[in-house]
Amino acid sequence: MFPTPGGRRRSPVPGRRRAAAAILTAALLAPLAACGTGDAGSGTSASGEPPAARLTVLAAASLTDVFKTAGDAYETSHPGTEITFSFAGSQELAAQVRQGAPADALVTADSRTMDGLAADTGSPVVIAKNRLVIATGKGNPHKIGSLEDLAATKLTVVLAAPEVPVGRYSRQILQGRDVDVRPVSEEPNVRAVLSKVEMGEADAGIVYRTDAAVAADTVDAVDIPDGHNAVASYPAATLKSSRNPDAAKAFVTWLTGPEAQKILRDAGFQQP
Repeated sequence: MFPTPGGRRRSPVPGRRRAAAAILTAALLAPLAACGTGDAGSGTSASGEPPAARLTVLAAASLTDVFKTAGDAYETSHPGTEITFSFAGSQELAAQVRQGAPADALVTADSRTMDGLAADTGSPVVIAKNRLVIATGKGNPHKIGSLEDLAATKLTVVLAAPEVPVGRYSRQILQGRDVDVRPVSEEPNVRAVLSKVEMGEADAGIVYRTDAAVAADTVDAVDIPDGHNAVASYPAATLKSSRNPDAAKAFVTWLTGPEAQKILRDAGFQQP
């Protein structure tokens, strides 16, 4: 699978944005290479000059909201640079990289996935950390207060699939408390888990704290004590196949700097 819905791309008119197109098959590989990987010779800015760089960044689904904010900030401070984000589960992003998706940088929600791509990336750097919470319907109608409550047979619980970082973290903390949960579905990323709870298709699900915060109007978040929780790390790296390696390196470096770190902290992510 290649870059999925949820990306953002700056239009040629400053200040306007539009969603990146869904890239679902290898047949669309060439179009994405033409419009999203930073060919400085293609396209022009409003002033008639070509953009300094066009970057495509593959990023974990849990970064969807905060990276849209970060992308706006980066483009503002780096005139002429345009960034397209493609958001998906980290395991899907890894598949895209292995299949040769045209992209410049990668940010996953775990180090294991990034480490498995060492032949395709530069040296990764952790830009943020996160923790898990239990997401419930608004008002927590089933009065869920702990991981142990998720084992109740009356509850409909949804988890991310085990190959997804948040799914692996979820099973890790459940097993650590000897809690047996039989999920009604196993979702491809954390936003899909959150959506099931938001729509009332599940009574509860385990998501990142930052995802529950984004949906605070529709879900409640039940904290999991640090001693029983897991810490998710977000490594970022350039891709060796990037057509804009210098610009990609500059963006990854910027993610570790004070401006990006403040944006991440404001969104609820922890310091790396």
